[in-house]
Amino acid sequence: MAETVTLSGRTSPGPGLLASLDPLLREWLPRQRWFAGKGRPVTGFSLVAATELLPADGTLGLYHLLVRAHQAPAPGDCYQLLIGVREALPPRLAPALIGHVEEGPLAGRTVYEALYDPRPAEVLLEAFRAQAHIGGLRFERDPGQEIATGLTPRLMTAEQSNSSVVYGDTFILKLLRRIVPGTNPDLELPLALALEGCSRVPAPTAWLRAESDEEPYVLGVLQPFVRGATDGWELALRELRKGEDFGAEARALGRATAEVHVALARALPTTTLGRVQLDLLVTGMTERLDAAAQAVPVLRPYAPGLRTAFSALADLAAEGHTWTAQRIHGDLHLGQCLRSPSGEWSLIDFEGEPSRPLAERRLPQPPVRDIAGMLRSFDYAAHSADPPAPGWASRCRAAYCSGYAEISGADPRTDPVLLRAYETDKAVYEVVYEARHRPDWLPVPLSAVRRLANPTT
Repeated sequence: MAETVTLSGRTSPGPGLLASLDPLLREWLPRQRWFAGKGRPVTGFSLVAATELLPADGTLGLYHLLVRAHQAPAPGDCYQLLIGVREALPPRLAPALIGHVEEGPLAGRTVYEALYDPRPAEVLLEAFRAQAHIGGLRFERDPGQEIATGLTPRLMTAEQSNSSVVYGDTFILKLLRRIVPGTNPDLELPLALALEGCSRVPAPTAWLRAESDEEPYVLGVLQPFVRGATDGWELALRELRKGEDFGAEARALGRATAEVHVALARALPTTTLGRVQLDLLVTGMTERLDAAAQAVPVLRPYAPGLRTAFSALADLAAEGHTWTAQRIHGDLHLGQCLRSPSGEWSLIDFEGEPSRPLAERRLPQPPVRDIAGMLRSFDYAAHSADPPAPGWASRCRAAYCSGYAEISGADPRTDPVLLRAYETDKAVYEVVYEARHRPDWLPVPLSAVRRLANPTT
């Protein structure tokens, strides 16, 4: 059983703390996978909030920091940091090293990424269990769910935009790294789905907020851990390597997606998109295409054909067609889906695209945007095979849409203009991403671009 912890809760850990960490953070922060400002130097830091969770005058100190990293020309992003403090790091924590502090209140001590260390991770779980209020931090939980003791924590190392700690095989704590004030859909939507009784999304057990002069920050969500689950991307690749058909799983995944969309439409307001809203939507898609063609020259020959995907949608809107918009997942792909050992699919990570403004991520949108993301994900999986298997992707796409229709009553393929527009917008985004970050993958979205630019061939 984990021992009971005594939390400090001092909100002013001492003058000069951030100044003493500054030179270490300038080197360490840009190397983290979740740091959003890569390629631009950090010119300084400002402290948004600091809370001492364990006093640093003992063998182990723990600070919770909200720090803004300044990078020209923008004001900079705010990051959540959990800083552990020790005299020296044991070898098992070597990968967590931030550095050795030379001056200030922690002079002579070693600071490190605390999530690698089971002890600080236990502190967080104990705070959720106690519903602790520590300085400006608020550890809140669903009173109907128990949080057991004696759960061994382990940091998951495959995360990119955030960090996750698994406690035993019972809970998973997702800590947001780049944070903004306001209602985060990664908490908002699972809570709404839980009230609707939707079992396709693990109901939040607890959550962490921070007070601010603006709206509160949502910092993390604790949810049940799906034991023995396999994410959809890994499962799809495994079946591809074995030469196995994925149609039944794709159909089941389509049903699960539709169940979530139906529940979200019941739980939260919907709206109707008419000509004015569609014109704005088409304008945004067209502007992203134009910018992408400027950034990635290989896209330019296809731009006229791709532009027709958006103009066709504008033409339908001009004729009086309307579409329903609702809250959706916002960043759906195979990696955001978990299949349990019993064969049930769950959807996770409702944060949306972290690079998008929070207000935009919370806007109602046509459900087809999620569907287009999943269809593109099947295409990515098929092109990861050696040799590529485009026929596999086509079968998965068809099965997924059929499964979706079984629950929603509407097959996405019966609205081809809207589906093509969203698939095109997604493929254009992928072209830019791959050109910048993974040039070897660029042929994958380009193959979709060729298809979408000439839909009748």
